[in-house]
Amino acid sequence: MKVIFVGAGPGDPDLLTVKAQRLLRQCRICVYAGSLVSPEVVGLVPKDAALHDSASMTLEQIEAVFVSGQQQNTDVIRLHTGDPAIYGAIREQMNVLDRLGIDYEVVPGVSSFQAAAAALKTELTAPEIAQTIILSRTSGRTPMPAKQELAELARTESTLCLFLSVHKLATVADELIPYYGADCPIGVIFRASWPDEMIVEGTLTDIAPKVTEAGITKTAMIIVGPALSRDIPVSKLYHRHFSHGYRSADGSADGSDGAGS
Repeated sequence: MKVIFVGAGPGDPDLLTVKAQRLLRQCRICVYAGSLVSPEVVGLVPKDAALHDSASMTLEQIEAVFVSGQQQNTDVIRLHTGDPAIYGAIREQMNVLDRLGIDYEVVPGVSSFQAAAAALKTELTAPEIAQTIILSRTSGRTPMPAKQELAELARTESTLCLFLSVHKLATVADELIPYYGADCPIGVIFRASWPDEMIVEGTLTDIAPKVTEAGITKTAMIIVGPALSRDIPVSKLYHRHFSHGYRSADGSADGSDGAGS
């Protein structure tokens, strides 16, 4: 018997890994992250399986389900949204399992920041503009380490993907403008890949009122940075004058393919 932490992905069941789909269809006991997991994903669990909504459960109650699975010699699926390694609170559950002597594994999933980037039809990196992506959040009931406050991250001018922060969007925009500029592109994606997905795009100057008008107050990803702009330098990767291990550069001046040179 083991506990299997499974990434439920961003919402669309087609974005589950093949392994995750197989495990869900075969599972007998499942603890899932409440309304954060789409009904379509939960619907893959057999109707006669034991389902537990962790939204109303304490760690001790989740532990009791793990113990029940151990007593029945039945695997327990612990279903987390997105990828379990990002804001999944799986460490404390693993500590419980270590204490109980119960084996476990992790099945990764597509994160909401990836689904949000797909919804925006954008690339999060750009040559000579942004080669770093930062996954973070704003402070709230869970405080941020001082060196990881938003202003500190903004100094890098990286692409920022902010979880759990849309309710503070106006403050986020004000903090980022000194580093990214008022016209920096930003996107807010509500429930990326869900049927009711909503996308709001703008600049740091106008995004907050747009999102307020759209009625988005939670369950949204913020992506911001100059890499979101289409008006940026072209990558060298496919440039005809750029050579790498799989292709020689075209050094001809007349635009020919350089054959025989």
